[in-house]
Amino acid sequence: MYSAGRTLFGWRAQQRCGVALLKRWRRGMHCAQTVFDAGQPTHSSHPELLEKGQITPGITELEYISRRKKLLEMLPEGSLAILASAPVKLMTDVVPYPFRQESDYLYITGCQQPGGVAVLSKDFGLWMFMPEQSPQEVSWQGQVAGVDAALDTFKAEKAFPIGKMREILPDMVDKASMLFLNVGTSLPNCLNFDALGKASRDRRIKDLGKYTHEMRWIKSPSELKLMKESASIACQAILQTMLFSTSSPHEGILAAKVEYECKLRGAQRMAFNPVVGGGENGSVIHYSRNDKRIRDDDLVLMDVGCELHGYLSDITRTWPPCGGFSPSQEILYELILETNKECIKLCKPGISIQEIHNYSVQMLQKGLKELGILKGHPRSSNSYNQLNPTSIGHYLGMDIHDCSVISNSRPLQPGVVITIEPGVYIPSTLDVPDRFQGIGIRIEDEVLITETGHEVLTGSLPKEIQQIRSLLNYGQQLRYGSP
Repeated sequence: MYSAGRTLFGWRAQQRCGVALLKRWRRGMHCAQTVFDAGQPTHSSHPELLEKGQITPGITELEYISRRKKLLEMLPEGSLAILASAPVKLMTDVVPYPFRQESDYLYITGCQQPGGVAVLSKDFGLWMFMPEQSPQEVSWQGQVAGVDAALDTFKAEKAFPIGKMREILPDMVDKASMLFLNVGTSLPNCLNFDALGKASRDRRIKDLGKYTHEMRWIKSPSELKLMKESASIACQAILQTMLFSTSSPHEGILAAKVEYECKLRGAQRMAFNPVVGGGENGSVIHYSRNDKRIRDDDLVLMDVGCELHGYLSDITRTWPPCGGFSPSQEILYELILETNKECIKLCKPGISIQEIHNYSVQMLQKGLKELGILKGHPRSSNSYNQLNPTSIGHYLGMDIHDCSVISNSRPLQPGVVITIEPGVYIPSTLDVPDRFQGIGIRIEDEVLITETGHEVLTGSLPKEIQQIRSLLNYGQQLRYGSP
């Protein structure tokens, strides 16, 4: 009995000890699993997305620090750079639009969230003023980056609550010889400061884009990797949408399909609202209603791009969902295709977008005159500019029309990414042969300028007529269950 009692007592003691150890282990596991929330993905919270040492996917903290160092080297002595994050924009009184960070602020800080202001100087490096949240705001909106994230995640030299900016910033502004701002967001955010108002009156405020666009124009290897991935996602998405179009020829459905396919492959958002113009709607360059069924004999023009971790793609293809081009559509398409291919051949270091554009105009004018579409004096009602008022292309990167401060006359350099996008847009009201009325065609590719010439980042997406026919024929076979 004594022996049994001792055994029972010993078992119960061991059980209590085991329960205590289990609780302690669980607490330890909970602590180990608690990860600092920076309000955006980090290596600790999303190891499948970011490698160690990266601030945003694909871009390391060393690259961000190098960008800041380069910017400070470019700024005049005694000057100050002020960058504000993009504001939150409301769809209704309580419903915000999806947030997208201002590109220069993201490029310099790596912060993907609203509410912050970054200040850079050769004297102290990067200081960040970060939003403060109440417990109620955290409950409703989730965690956002604050002072701790500015120091630990974004590697600022100093960080302060945004409420301290009124105490600290005016003195910095007064002492600066010149102020450089990302004017689109900084001026609305900061002009209520007397010191900035005075600096503005003294004409001491300049656009920081003069320097940041110069830096962003030539992409780093890590940026190019993201841009190639973004282009690949968009190409695959459009390919799937072309197949799908044979069974669902409706602008809105195709717009939804291409967005679904982009996000399925990892894109965070579309680069812009998809342009899906069937028939005559394809002659509206930035058509966005996407609300019409596409007739059997019509083409559809799809201009789309997606965003992958801050870097954009931009591609256009035009095809007949019914599977076949009419003779008029085919002859116009071949003209645009040949212009696209010949302009891509010109892409190399030393040439400019403007020079490529001038060549494209000559080629298209000649072809359109031979078809009887362009006739009479260039200033007549059906002059070339009515048929194509667009440039042959633009720079591409963190923005669709990237680095707008850089002139299209600048000779291209290795590491620059541009688009090549010839097109023709013929409204049904234009005085041209009837068979060409209501046709819109554009073929757009992304081109990376390399040391030896160029690389077409969107070359995997079919654009030859026979390729398109084969693809759409396969789509129809899938539709009827006989691939």
